[in-house]
Amino acid sequence: MGVGLEPREHKDLTSRLGRVPNPTEIQIVAAEWSEHCSYKSSKMHLGMLPTTGPRVVSGRGYDSGVLDVGDGYVVTAHIESHNHPSAVEPYGGAATGVGGVIRDILSTGTRPIAILDGLRFGDVSEDPKSRWLFRQAVVGIADYGNCLGIPTIGGEVEFDACYQDYALVDVAAIGFGRRERLIRNRAETGDLVLLLGGPTGRDGIGGSQFASDSLESHDRSAVQIPDPFMEKLLIETVLEARDAGVIHAMKDLGGGGLSCAISETAEALNVGIEIDVCAVHTRESGMLPGEIMVSESQERMLVITDGPGHNKIKEICTKFDVACSVIGTVRADGNMRVSAGSEPVADMPATIVANARLLDLPSTRPAYMNKIEDAAPRSPGATLEYSDALYTLLSSPNIASRSWVYSQYDHEVGIRTVVRPGADASVLRLDNGKHLAVSMDGNPKHCYINPRQGAIGCFEEACRNVVCVGATPIGMLDHLQFGDPTNPEIFWTFLESIRGITEFARQIEIPCIGGKVSLYNETQAGPIKPTPIIAVLGLISNGIEHTRRRVGQGDHLLVIGSTRSEMGGSEYYESLLKFTGGRCPTVDIAESKKNAAAVLQVISNGLSNVVHDCSKGGLAVAISEICIAADVGCKIHSKSIPRSGNLTDDAVLFSESHSRYLISISDEHLSAAQRILEAGGVTYGRIGAFEGRHITIFDGYGNNDGNARVLADLSVDKAHKEWARALKDLIHNA
Repeated sequence: MGVGLEPREHKDLTSRLGRVPNPTEIQIVAAEWSEHCSYKSSKMHLGMLPTTGPRVVSGRGYDSGVLDVGDGYVVTAHIESHNHPSAVEPYGGAATGVGGVIRDILSTGTRPIAILDGLRFGDVSEDPKSRWLFRQAVVGIADYGNCLGIPTIGGEVEFDACYQDYALVDVAAIGFGRRERLIRNRAETGDLVLLLGGPTGRDGIGGSQFASDSLESHDRSAVQIPDPFMEKLLIETVLEARDAGVIHAMKDLGGGGLSCAISETAEALNVGIEIDVCAVHTRESGMLPGEIMVSESQERMLVITDGPGHNKIKEICTKFDVACSVIGTVRADGNMRVSAGSEPVADMPATIVANARLLDLPSTRPAYMNKIEDAAPRSPGATLEYSDALYTLLSSPNIASRSWVYSQYDHEVGIRTVVRPGADASVLRLDNGKHLAVSMDGNPKHCYINPRQGAIGCFEEACRNVVCVGATPIGMLDHLQFGDPTNPEIFWTFLESIRGITEFARQIEIPCIGGKVSLYNETQAGPIKPTPIIAVLGLISNGIEHTRRRVGQGDHLLVIGSTRSEMGGSEYYESLLKFTGGRCPTVDIAESKKNAAAVLQVISNGLSNVVHDCSKGGLAVAISEICIAADVGCKIHSKSIPRSGNLTDDAVLFSESHSRYLISISDEHLSAAQRILEAGGVTYGRIGAFEGRHITIFDGYGNNDGNARVLADLSVDKAHKEWARALKDLIHNA
């Protein structure tokens, strides 16, 4: 693990300072210039993302993005990762990941109201360590969020051999508040610099550098120690100080600790800051100045205020039993000065510390991509029964019910949760009568085959999910996770992913309000697959009645969108045929916009009972999921499924083509819904109806299914049983 500066960076720092830096200054700068904090490999490319829009109050580049949701209210959102720490110590790593992103929300002056988590682990069906990492990370997230009283309302989980002996733990948080109460960061000469919260210890020293390099050793000292009870007290302290109007500026102490918080705050506010490390309240005696500066001990906030403000904050801290230290003052010279009592230990321009020299890294299309899209699996032959294939997919780790995960989370605390985990998107009640929908999605299998289209597909799926609950997308967060960026082939996949996200965001006019880049995600076997995670926020202004409806016996099932022969990266290829390759699904952006608009109109007119997107596992899995949730069977006519070209039976059933929705509609509303779909020019088909206790898919049009070949026939009871228990049984009994 590298804990210092690279030779070229040491030379650059010496040149920019005009002198040789001392050891403490090197520690400070090494933390800030780490990949984890500086984004030195990615920052010059992130500027292509659209960050403005009619609802954007502040976008990417701040601790949290802020969106105006009307009536004087704002929603804040941010996403972070804790991958390396979670791979070493999954309970603490995942828990402190939650704590860090919560403080990012708090730094804007808004109350955190929800958490979502995206998790990636190795093959849990084969590897005991992956099962252990998974169990521990889930418990860490659950314990921390539950102790805080903040609901974990959604997320997603995926398993793939590329994450063997590793973990990706992504956590997004949502905040809510009044627009006039946002912290408008400012500072004047003579203002006081305060450190609030937990004591500074030796845990997490070198954490940023640890997270900015390949995981070659298990250094537990770089993993922070979680204390959710202190975080809860800190939240209430900060919000009461906000209400008192005594916070001039505020920043979370996350990656890089005081080094990054001080330098970034000074640089952003165009001021200087002088601090005394001897004034910092610590957990351990004898800590060196450099250790105090780069410690990433959790549950700490940096606050700037004036003299009277300090008195009020101190009073509030005493009330909540939160430690508060005056560690420094604001100066006018733009420098970051650090002393240990009367002994100076660092003195550098904040702009130098806060701005690593950006890298323009080479990129090359990976050699493996020359053949992967044209590859095809060996024919499974006549032995493959689609009924058995569908049962197998429903009980596979990447499709089976996640109830074992989210049942450990308190997802209703705070009484805002209207649509709980397990739906396409979760929905929160806001104070202005509106509702916020949130979804998080990723698909490394698609992104490995085609990074650009795979990333667009992740984005489009997250949008589809919020549309399914009647929400209009208003903003997105992206988290881009890749291997070693100095490998030109890996960096090419990063660039292609961000170009795809940018293209889709611009054309559908959804701004990026925040994000995270996590690089050097590698195992002993090599780099992880490209893993962009996209979270989309949607706003519901006209009621959520349809989310409380259920499928009724006799309801018609409509599919919106066309199915194509796009089997690359599908769960069918990967899980059943053990094949990686083929052409992955692509997004027709015009079709995507048209289909989403039509579905939203059907929902807003009260015509739908249930809406579900079609994604992992294809149409057959999506139909089965509706039947399982509604405890009802269906009869499907496969020839009525809209398609492009001549499709094989397995493509009809299991292709994961994008922009498709399934809608359950009662007979009385069918004609009105069809008029909306036809007026919108969307491709759709009435493919069957809900009845009985079996999911039966015929190779017919519906008028002659008595003589049609049966492609698949599943008992709803058996499908439900296998889908519901598969993941839990695998984790606990394997």
